[in-house]
Amino acid sequence: MLKNYFETSFVVQRLRSGPAGKHVDGFADQLQGQGYSWRSARGYLRAAAHLGRFTQVEGIGFDSIGPDTLERFRLHLPACRCPRSNGGTGSNVVRGAELFVGYLRELGILPPVKAETHHQLVESFRYWLQHHRGVAGSTLYRYGQGAADLLESLGSDPSQYDAQALRQFVLERARCRGVGSAKSLISALRMFLRHLAIEGSCTAGLHLAIPAVAGWRLATLPASLPAADVERIIAACEADSLMGTRDRAILLLLARLGLRAGDVVGLRLADVDWDDGSIVVSGKGRREARLPLPQQVGDAILEYLARRPEVRSDALFLRLRVPLRALGCGAAVSAIVARRMRKAGVSAPSHGAHMLRHAAATQMLRQGCPCSKGA
Repeated sequence: MLKNYFETSFVVQRLRSGPAGKHVDGFADQLQGQGYSWRSARGYLRAAAHLGRFTQVEGIGFDSIGPDTLERFRLHLPACRCPRSNGGTGSNVVRGAELFVGYLRELGILPPVKAETHHQLVESFRYWLQHHRGVAGSTLYRYGQGAADLLESLGSDPSQYDAQALRQFVLERARCRGVGSAKSLISALRMFLRHLAIEGSCTAGLHLAIPAVAGWRLATLPASLPAADVERIIAACEADSLMGTRDRAILLLLARLGLRAGDVVGLRLADVDWDDGSIVVSGKGRREARLPLPQQVGDAILEYLARRPEVRSDALFLRLRVPLRALGCGAAVSAIVARRMRKAGVSAPSHGAHMLRHAAATQMLRQGCPCSKGA
């Protein structure tokens, strides 16, 4: 509530007046829950009220605020003459207004910003992938991009597609891609065409016209790290800081359990079962697996939880910059690995989270554990 940030009653009353007034208390709760500092939150709350008064002066309907309104607000600030603004004219005011508008969108008071326009067929495909196949966010994005590219190149009526046009499209795209990227595109197109056929939008069996890209498994061995280098990377995490304890817990999950970066991002507080010493991991396709939690890994998670900020998020691992929330994607985990590798002075062909996953798999194989595909 506002009283957590403003002691004077007339200031609180003033902020609660005007078009934005009935929403600022909830906005204050959100800022507190996301870990913003007291000083920053005060400025953002003043900016929210300022934006409300600006819309009133300019005759803009409060429920019509959009990107153009924020731009007009930004241009207005240097010569601001709004009554009782008291919110400054700097970039922090614009930031506060943007956060407030985002909060209003979450409440449904303002309509969501229309993202990049996608064809209706692509949106249907993305919905199917997400809700029926359980694909990860990064895969959802790549497959959606591939489908949109196909529609843009061959036209928006898939009923007119033929095998020759599809093969020509793939060959043109494959020329400027690596083998891995080309294979990903092919998988996306085949799945998209099967989805279109099920929906009755194209001829059945067209996915068979998509050619394969040559690539041989085990032509080169996956990059891995010696066990000594893995230990050096883990040891590079400071034991007396929030970042250090978080990064160490993440590195141990990758190196001891062989988790994917996306698996780590998806972990929730309730996934750790302290009673039986296990952890539930939701892998590809939403498949859940319960894994034993080694003592070292469990201790590292406990050390991190002792310092973890109290925020309204059930994500196990949080980013450390406000707003405090779950790590955005697997790339954030790979960035953590890369940073610790640099600090430890460990060089490798790759600096992503998969390096530690491969190292874990290598150790398991050396110890005689069978590793199945997709494990």
